[in-house]
Amino acid sequence: MAQTDTIAGKVHELEGVTITESRQQHTVTSTSPLHLMDRKDMQTMGVTDIADALHRMPGITLRDYGGAGGMKTVSVRGFGAKHTGVSYDGVMLSECQSGEIDLSRYSLDNVDELSLVIGDNDDIFIPARQASTPAVLSIQTLRKPSEDLKPHLTTQLKVGSFGYISPFLRYEQSINKRLSFSVVGEYTYAENDYPYTIQNVTETIRDRRTNSRMNTGHVELNFLYRMNNRSRLTGKVYYYDNDRQLPGQVRYYTNLSGETLHDRNAFGQLAFQTHWGERFMLKVNGKLNWAESVYRDLLMAGGVNDASYWQREAYTSAALLYMPDDRWAFDYSADYAFNNLNGSSWRTVVGKPYRHTILQSATAKYHHERLTVMGRLLYSLYLNDTKEGDSSARNMRRLSPSVSVSYRLLDDEELYVRTGYKNIFRAPTFNESYYYHYGSTDLLPESTHQWNVGLTFMSGSPQQRQLTLTLDGYLNHVSDMIVAVPYNMFVWTCVNVSKVRTLGLDATLKACQQLTGGHRLQVAGNYTYQRVANRNNPASPNYGRQIAYMPEHTGSLSLTWENPWVNLSLHGVGMSSRWPNNDHYEGTMIDGYIDCGVTLWRQFCWGRHKLEGQLDLKNVFDKQYEIVARYPMPGRSFQFSINYKF
Repeated sequence: MAQTDTIAGKVHELEGVTITESRQQHTVTSTSPLHLMDRKDMQTMGVTDIADALHRMPGITLRDYGGAGGMKTVSVRGFGAKHTGVSYDGVMLSECQSGEIDLSRYSLDNVDELSLVIGDNDDIFIPARQASTPAVLSIQTLRKPSEDLKPHLTTQLKVGSFGYISPFLRYEQSINKRLSFSVVGEYTYAENDYPYTIQNVTETIRDRRTNSRMNTGHVELNFLYRMNNRSRLTGKVYYYDNDRQLPGQVRYYTNLSGETLHDRNAFGQLAFQTHWGERFMLKVNGKLNWAESVYRDLLMAGGVNDASYWQREAYTSAALLYMPDDRWAFDYSADYAFNNLNGSSWRTVVGKPYRHTILQSATAKYHHERLTVMGRLLYSLYLNDTKEGDSSARNMRRLSPSVSVSYRLLDDEELYVRTGYKNIFRAPTFNESYYYHYGSTDLLPESTHQWNVGLTFMSGSPQQRQLTLTLDGYLNHVSDMIVAVPYNMFVWTCVNVSKVRTLGLDATLKACQQLTGGHRLQVAGNYTYQRVANRNNPASPNYGRQIAYMPEHTGSLSLTWENPWVNLSLHGVGMSSRWPNNDHYEGTMIDGYIDCGVTLWRQFCWGRHKLEGQLDLKNVFDKQYEIVARYPMPGRSFQFSINYKF
């Protein structure tokens, strides 16, 4: 018998172990901003890659270095990319060197759902590490195979402008009613030699990107083992390899660059989950992670700029959920992680640093009729040391509270108001503490305070007519903020801004109308205003100025017409002008832009077989723009994909 657990926000099949979120209710009643995008949304909104998907979520600022091979990092509500956690199938990704996850590594073709949680969400049954950041982007890959014992195969080929080609393969099968697995493989090659223009006073210079080749692939193996009616074990083995050239910044009269970067990453993770009756649930995760970065500059004699880095992590987490009745739920989670980093020479990273991290969270949630209240206390302990020398970063410990409330205002309408507060801090990364010439072991951690108040309204049903609106206002304070400004794609210069304040507004709209004859219209959009200002010293000329790379206005809009012939989506994303530095030097402002695209797709089905073709026209007005200074984005381009499943 299935019973709905409103405390945990999930539906539990008590005779088995299938646990699926009641997503619509969970989104509406969430005590903190929660934005979901599933595979159907991605298709109807004309989303083409992971960066495009993130542009469609409110509050996100994406740094994109251009083209298929350009690094892509994400920050939320002015906090910076190091404050944004990224979860991959329930386990957090780590990057102890720079603290920033490069999302270009993760293919949209294997993603079933993206979700963005800002603050603390209703789902309290999570690892403590997931509660240790102001915002978490969760990547959920395609679901595990169904219980039928037939093999299922998905093949896809993408081709596009500037030498882009990407085959994709997914094989999945249930061996029996208890064991199932899937294997995913993907390869991408792109020349990325797209044209660009730059203006030098009265002279217009036209050229093409050089030294931009991308050659990358990844494979992963997933399995699900249903041990009995109450327990299950899931696992993943992942390997990623990217051998790419780095085009560098655009300069007048020359685009010569000899930089290359070879990234490799391998990890394995296990997750065990069980429950005893209807009151207790246990979740245990474990992960081993290894990553290598090899940087070469072929134009520098003697390889003086060459550097290699190796980082490792061992991570484990346990969470225990107790639900004494239908109103209350309590969770205790404890995480431990060991990280270390070493480089190829003394000029890269000093001392071979390592860190022990212990995180513990205690969470209580109350839900009754219209009211939901959640409170959490997180204890963080960071123990730092080095294998060589006696100069290590300081140890850090902190208690961080958070609380959030949701209340349903009307009996006959899905109208909810919410408010929340979260305090958290971020320990400096290994680069910030130990990087030669750039790091400092005396750095203080960044301390953040975030307040949010918002509302969600939902009316109708997806089968006929539906309208969903969200509106959130927020105020954030960051003390001892460490701002990273790119020197190139691999080296960052860290500048400390003691106090930063963000005032912002997020708004989303999604509406659909089912018409006769198989026709359906959908409009979706979001808008973000954020004023991220230096508030350190009123006497400073930089006081009150917008922080580097933070636009005041961002937004997206899509209009989709689904029909019996060829489905059509018109979409666009844009942002206002930004400064590439905190000093706002005259003549350095990056202009705002609007990037418009068109997507056409059609699916054919017969029996178990599905064939789908999709054509994406990107930047149809050939808008020349930059997201990161002197890294021009591609102009007009196309991408065609054909996908076959059985």
